[in-house]
Amino acid sequence: MEGHQEWLHGFAQAKTEAALLELLAKAANELGFDYCALGMRLPLPFSNPRTVMFNNYPQAWQQRYQSEQYLRIDPTVAQGMTSTRPMLWSEALFASSRPLWEDARAHGLQIGWAQPTHDLKGVASLLTFARSGEAIGRTEFQANAQKMHWLAQAAHAALANILAAKPDGVGTIKLTEREIEVLRWAADGKTAADSAEILAISERTVIFHIDNALRKLGAANKTAGVLKAAMLRLI
Repeated sequence: MEGHQEWLHGFAQAKTEAALLELLAKAANELGFDYCALGMRLPLPFSNPRTVMFNNYPQAWQQRYQSEQYLRIDPTVAQGMTSTRPMLWSEALFASSRPLWEDARAHGLQIGWAQPTHDLKGVASLLTFARSGEAIGRTEFQANAQKMHWLAQAAHAALANILAAKPDGVGTIKLTEREIEVLRWAADGKTAADSAEILAISERTVIFHIDNALRKLGAANKTAGVLKAAMLRLI
């Protein structure tokens, strides 16, 4: 891949998942792959973290992957949640998910390269390029490892921005300085009365700012609000 500045501009201009997918498909082709996929797991909600996925795999495989709920047993997804090391598809990697491995190969997805990315907000993503042709050798891996790592990070940042810009995205949550202050003191275990004394304001004012913050965060109570704000790095 040539011209990182041109690619950076492209990622910055991508405002939808479709536009981002188009860029990644072009990058995949330049690196000798037929297909690409990008998935991102968000840290919220706590009980069932949201996962966003899109790809240009054959339609039959997309339907198969969903109907068989392969996401639950995909080893690249599991390892990508705890590591940022690149993964090349192999029988060993899919040893515990043999049906998935054999099914993917039957759909023309035989060779794959998966690159995880994690950010400081606790968000993880996985960029995967796949093809049905020649295996990835040492020379190809060494030549493209840095490019793949860079693409995964750029794609992660672009998708995070796209999601944050949506009406229900975390990027739309804007807390005031006072709301941040009262939530920080609440995170330290301070009561509304304690915070009022520390901040030299009335307890009623503290409660007012906490209530406003909880409304913006969509949290049912102070504990949930503090946890959500902390996970989103808002406090």
